[in-house]
Amino acid sequence: MKFDQFRISPEIKESIQKLGYKKPTDIQYKSIPAILKREDVLAIAQTGTGKTAAFAIPILHLLSTRKSQHKQVRCLVMAPTHELAIQIAGVFKEFGKSLKLRYLSIHGGTDQAPQIEKLQKGVDVLIATPGRMFDLVSQGHLKLDKVEILVLDEADHMLDLGFIKDIKDLMRHVPKRRQTLFFSATINETIKKLAYSLVKNAIRIQISPKDPVSKNIDHSLAFIEMDDKRFFLEDLIRNNADQKMLVFVRTKVRAERVMKALKRVEVDSDTIHSDKNQKERDATMKAFRNGDNKILIATDVSARGIDIPGVEIVINYDIPESPEQYVHRVGRTGRGREKGKAISFCSKEERELLAEIEANFSKPIERIQLSKGDYKNVVDFTDDKPQDWKSLMKEAQEMDQQFKKKKRKK
Repeated sequence: MKFDQFRISPEIKESIQKLGYKKPTDIQYKSIPAILKREDVLAIAQTGTGKTAAFAIPILHLLSTRKSQHKQVRCLVMAPTHELAIQIAGVFKEFGKSLKLRYLSIHGGTDQAPQIEKLQKGVDVLIATPGRMFDLVSQGHLKLDKVEILVLDEADHMLDLGFIKDIKDLMRHVPKRRQTLFFSATINETIKKLAYSLVKNAIRIQISPKDPVSKNIDHSLAFIEMDDKRFFLEDLIRNNADQKMLVFVRTKVRAERVMKALKRVEVDSDTIHSDKNQKERDATMKAFRNGDNKILIATDVSARGIDIPGVEIVINYDIPESPEQYVHRVGRTGRGREKGKAISFCSKEERELLAEIEANFSKPIERIQLSKGDYKNVVDFTDDKPQDWKSLMKEAQEMDQQFKKKKRKK
């Protein structure tokens, strides 16, 4: 089936064609007809399968074919992070370029005055993070009693971030008679319970339930001691020059330390985490998206939902703490029909985490065989000059003090 066979407006079809899309992905093929029929949908599909377009395209058609006489929000999309809210808004704008609809993303970390001004002029599609949305509701600047369509995107991550109470509180502000679309990359009992409390007679769509990660990704893993990981990251970057890489670490302090280690060997990189303000995060994402910076070191919270074209390699510098985190990390590459690689560094301390991750997949992650000689060569031939333990401890303390200072200022 092709996009032009869907019963959607010619303007949307024209936008799809200009963007170069011809055939829908599995999640789009199964979701679009159900949403067009105004059915509630509960969709489970791995990242990188085109979930945003799966709900944006039919929503744009439904809103454009039924005019509204009021200025209040008609479609509310809830997203867990700033970056994801901005990206979803971008998708709506791309596909709905020729439609007379108004789109707005609101999130914290920026001045709310311009957002309030746009809301007062009228918005058809509002993409919001929970915090900023409830701020504006409580101040009386945002009313949600005319919402026709409610979308919860990356629902599993919203629960991870503790937004379950916010989602339940949201139900007091939106009409009972509405269309609800619930999208998630993973599902467990908590998510299932929440989903069925929100949707009515939903169409359930589950893509690739046995393997929650894209088949376009090659997975591999190397056993590396914790203190040696920086040498292997340096080696990997030098052997894959000009490739766009997303490096995942466990904490924001660790992200800064890894960037500093790369700087010592004259490798340019940047970090994204919650201690950066919105302006810094926007600049970082823009540089990574444009290819001005090819190495981005990220924490799980900050990178969730990042949709950057052409990320060739995802590196699990630290093994993720859950199978769900692994799914979301590696889903940043191999998106759509692109190919990608996911490479993990596993230390002795992380083997239990690895076992838990592999138990959720149909086959174990392929091991990279490193002989003692190969391992020693990588460590010995690094450009990182040896440092005594006192210097390293001093550096770690300085980093911790910087973060504490920044937090106090906030």
